[in-house]
Amino acid sequence: MTPPIELHYWPTPNGWKITIALEEMGLPYEVVLVNIGKGEQFEPEFLKIAPNNRMPAIVDPDGPDGAPVSIFESGAILQYLARKTGQFCGPTQRDRIAVDEWLMWQMGGLGPMAGQAHHFLKYAPQMDPPQDLPYAKERYRNETARLYGVLDRKLAETEFVAGDFYSIADIAIWPWAKGWEGQQQTLDDKPNMARWLETVGSRPAVKAGAAVHGELRQSATQDKATTDVLFGRKY
Repeated sequence: MTPPIELHYWPTPNGWKITIALEEMGLPYEVVLVNIGKGEQFEPEFLKIAPNNRMPAIVDPDGPDGAPVSIFESGAILQYLARKTGQFCGPTQRDRIAVDEWLMWQMGGLGPMAGQAHHFLKYAPQMDPPQDLPYAKERYRNETARLYGVLDRKLAETEFVAGDFYSIADIAIWPWAKGWEGQQQTLDDKPNMARWLETVGSRPAVKAGAAVHGELRQSATQDKATTDVLFGRKY
């Protein structure tokens, strides 16, 4: 029997990337919750496997050469799992290059920009004291819109992000893109993105992965202690 992968997780877009991938790939896994609102990402045991104090991270007892391996950074985890299983990384070398391109696009572009949009549009105005910053709100709202325009134009050409095949690039982008309303975006002028969101979101493994500990999702309204931990005031 294949030993389960240990997934250090909290239900966020980056966490969903890995639960979705594990569900899609049919890999057994066990969830170890990392309550980021309580600062558990700063615990010494977690920092041993994720020195940047960000989740998710995994420990695979059946790593390279059969030896355990720990991996942090969601993009690196997705690449590892795709290589391990031979799934969702593209059927040809050129396809794999495209997958890597769009995975890096998410990691370096959409994730940070959409994350900042969420922060300044939803969380910052409710902080103590309130941080309602029009320039920051416009800056990240507009940059997220630009990125979704890039995505929509690509999806006008192909069924999925990297081509006419489903891949870890779709798995990486979808959890962030599905939050478009909270980022104050519109799909009225992005029919291809809207079609793709529906296609990916209807997959049984995507539904299952996105539902893992969904009851723990936090609202935009949080107490001061939680916001201090989440947004760097405590550490």
